[in-house]
Amino acid sequence: MSTINLLPWREAKRKELQTQFLIALMFVAVIALAVWGAGHYYHVQLIEVQNTRIAFIEKNIAEVDEKIKEIKELEKEKERLLSRMRAIEQLQGNRPLIVRFFDELVNSLPEGVTVSDVTQRGGNITINGLAQSNARVSSFMRKLESSEWLAKPNLKVIRESKAGGSKPVNSFTLTFTQVVPKVEDES
Repeated sequence: MSTINLLPWREAKRKELQTQFLIALMFVAVIALAVWGAGHYYHVQLIEVQNTRIAFIEKNIAEVDEKIKEIKELEKEKERLLSRMRAIEQLQGNRPLIVRFFDELVNSLPEGVTVSDVTQRGGNITINGLAQSNARVSSFMRKLESSEWLAKPNLKVIRESKAGGSKPVNSFTLTFTQVVPKVEDES
């Protein structure tokens, strides 16, 4: 007798193929999920590395900013010290000029003229004083003009007052400049 298979072999084959398809689909889904997870993990690691780098750079930037502030403070301190040194050097350099000024003032001051106030601003000098006559003020100005160290006398105010008692005296305000004569070469 011949054997005839009456079982629904097509449906069994279809179920078997469907089961294989579902298994392959699940396998592909698991592989895809694993690849996606690995990619996600890799990118998270890259982000963490970059965040670490950024934190390191920000820390270094903060340190450099502090150093820059210190450098600016030191530069300000340096400028203050240099300005003090310049002021001291200028005072040291002007010391002989002050002595020379008073020496020239005493030598130029005629009898009958009294100096009551001396003010110096830079090279400009203002003198307030009393004189017995206008001629004595004029003599004082001529002597100042002939001095090597003093120049440009300019009489601002002269007026008669009773400051010296019963005799009238002239109060005056005189301005002039202090100069440093040039040294001539002996060659």
